[in-house]
Amino acid sequence: MAYSSQSIDVGRDSMLTPVKRALLVGAGCLSLATGVVGAFLPLLPTVPLVLLAGFCFARSSETLHNWLLGHRYFGSIIENFEAGKGIPRRVKVRAITVLWLSMGLSSWIVGRPMLILMLIAIGLATSTYLWRLPEYQTTT
Repeated sequence: MAYSSQSIDVGRDSMLTPVKRALLVGAGCLSLATGVVGAFLPLLPTVPLVLLAGFCFARSSETLHNWLLGHRYFGSIIENFEAGKGIPRRVKVRAITVLWLSMGLSSWIVGRPMLILMLIAIGLATSTYLWRLPEYQTTT
């Protein structure tokens, strides 16, 4: 998957049924809540969950999407991603590290070879996606 410097289209889908819209709003709220918890717990990655919330809100609720864009802490993450800038390298490294720590713990808990293979496949796909995202330099 190639990334360009053009912005990502996040316009609302006017063809959504009320049920799909409600499911997207619910998924966005759940993702955002989990992302907020992830800001305080080291095993939950905040940035991917906030990006997922932004995606869901952009497709379902202009009001929630605008609120998230204007948020003090999460607004810049969404704006930079939607503008095609991606995420900072330190965020990528942290997200991938936490992903594999979580996958390792999950593999140890389940202990079944087929489920472990599925976790590895999911981890590889997610890591590849995250690593291929564009990067920008933070000014902090």
